[in-house]
Amino acid sequence: MTQVSRLIVEASDGEREGSDVATEYVTQGQRIARARHRKGWDQTTLAEKVGRSVSWLSKVENGRLPLDRMSVVGQLAEVLGVEVAELTGQPYRHESTELDSGHAAVPALRLALQQASLPSGVLVRWGNEPRPLHELEANVRLAEQLRQDARFTALGEVLPGILTDLIAVINDSSAERDRAEALMLRVCHMARVSSNLLGHHDLGWTAVQRELVAAQRVGAPDLVAAASWDLCGVWLHEAQLDPAKDAALSAIDQIEPHVGGSDAIKAMWGALHLRAAVAYSRLWDQREAEGHLEEARRVADVLPRDGNVFQTQFNRVNTTIHAVEVSMELGRPREVISRAEHVEVAQIASSERQAHYWTCTAAGYHMNRKDNQAADALLRADRIAPQHVRNRPLVRNIVRDLRDSGKLHRQREILNLAKMMRLL
Repeated sequence: MTQVSRLIVEASDGEREGSDVATEYVTQGQRIARARHRKGWDQTTLAEKVGRSVSWLSKVENGRLPLDRMSVVGQLAEVLGVEVAELTGQPYRHESTELDSGHAAVPALRLALQQASLPSGVLVRWGNEPRPLHELEANVRLAEQLRQDARFTALGEVLPGILTDLIAVINDSSAERDRAEALMLRVCHMARVSSNLLGHHDLGWTAVQRELVAAQRVGAPDLVAAASWDLCGVWLHEAQLDPAKDAALSAIDQIEPHVGGSDAIKAMWGALHLRAAVAYSRLWDQREAEGHLEEARRVADVLPRDGNVFQTQFNRVNTTIHAVEVSMELGRPREVISRAEHVEVAQIASSERQAHYWTCTAAGYHMNRKDNQAADALLRADRIAPQHVRNRPLVRNIVRDLRDSGKLHRQREILNLAKMMRLL
């Protein structure tokens, strides 16, 4: 038995005995098998329910076939009656503060979001006077740069304090309330992104619910669209595809009368079409997915090349990155690579988006059985934004598979990455 196999078996035994053995060694396939056993199903029953062969399911459960699409993970979770996080094993913890990607800040962030979600007028005691609004605006801009740079540890250190100060300003000042609520929406977006990345999906819901309240209180169409865009995001992370798709379509209809106005509204219109494209791709509806992609491209062509309205990074390059992701989710590996070749990824000012592009490209190469190219792309993504990459279930599945290849020209680097991700 190999060292990796031994650790997997020991971890599985530890779970059965109720010990504290780390679950990083339990594969996604083993989690699927466990959920299947809990239902009292054999492999034939589950395979029939998801429209797959028994051979396919056996390979997934045995770790010989990695799940490289969230659409498939979501389908399995729905059929098995479990949350996606139960199959992915999130949240993942790491050995150092830097690699732990903001997990240490979750308790403080959770408390701040809970307080932010209380009804207006509910008394919350504050230790210090809140910072003035102009200072908070500057802090939010700095935090947004951390979010785009995928520096989630540093982001986690500043978000709770900004949220706490904004709550005080909103409760104490009617004159500045709309301005503060607009900031609250932007801060809650960052809290939502961090929470979903780390696997704290309940916290992502709390954040997006507060965003929707802020948008409703201000009533500006661009804020309403931004909150709806994030609502789609939280549903996509939980593989709730029909609600995600419906929310995107509803928001598109809602802001349509305003599209002829500002560039901000146009950008949100395009960003919502990208959300719809991803949702439809995970529903395996190629026609609708491509239709929404094309609409987003049309809008992006008339907007600034460096557009980043409400942290959407809606611009022409990001539409091409989404096209790569759509092809990946549709299970079209050759198209993933052909589309990836036309992405000017260096032109987008977001480490998170660049790393996402290289991750999707790695998945495409892996689906094409081009493991050396997959390893190159994955290692490049990790160099750009390790805190983003190492928390993604998709990456962990590919790393597990590449780890055991033994034929890679960068095998040592992949093994080192697996070790850093606690997969060795």
